Order: sequence, then C-alpha cells, then structure tokens
Amino acid sequence: MNVLAEVTQIAEQCGIPVETGIFSETAPDLYIVITPIVDMFELHADNIPKYDVQEVRVSLFSKKNYTSIKNSLVRTLLGADFVITDRRYIGHEDDTGYHHLAIDVAKYYEFEMEE
Repeated sequence: MNVLAEVTQIAEQCGIPVETGIFSETAPDLYIVITPIVDMFELHADNIPKYDVQEVRVSLFSKKNYTSIKNSLVRTLLGADFVITDRRYIGHEDDTGYHHLAIDVAKYYEFEMEE
C-alpha cells in the first residue's frame, strides 16, 4: 500500500469525499483533496535505503464548522501510524465559501530491493 491509497481509505472511512490533486466533480460542502509533497528514502550507514518516506498534504474544505471533522480525521490518521508534520488553517475562501485546512502527513514504508 502507499500513502495516497491509505489516506483515501481513511477519508472514505470518515465519510468524506476525496480525490487526488483536484476535486474534479461538483464539490460538496465537505471534501478532501490529497496532494503529494515528498517521496524520499531514509539512508543508513551502508547507503541502502531502509524506508520509503511518503508525505502528502490533506486539504480539508468545509463550508461549515470544521473543528470536529478535523479532530476526528487527525485521530484516525494518528491511529493509522501516520506522522503529522504540519497542521494549519489556510483561510476562508470568500469566493467559494469554503474554510481550507491543511494537514501534512507522512508515513514510513519498509523498502525492499527487488531481485
């Protein structure tokens, strides 16, 4: 599994519509857009990567109070062994009426060299 698939699964588990990159259909009052940020290797003494670190930005858009949704989403992400590297309120988009909150999350996946 990878970070995009896991975050998508968590958003769906929380009952929040989700897409990667951009929400392509008519946006509901609450939705998530996942944007990849980083995909890197953690190196060790032998210069062979042991972990593939994948990080994404989870952008939560809501036309209503987002606090309880944010808290539920954060708890679910932490419970699924994600590292939250940043959380911030981006602002209210006056032209669309959405509050925009960004939660940056990372996960370490064990890397295995294929033979």
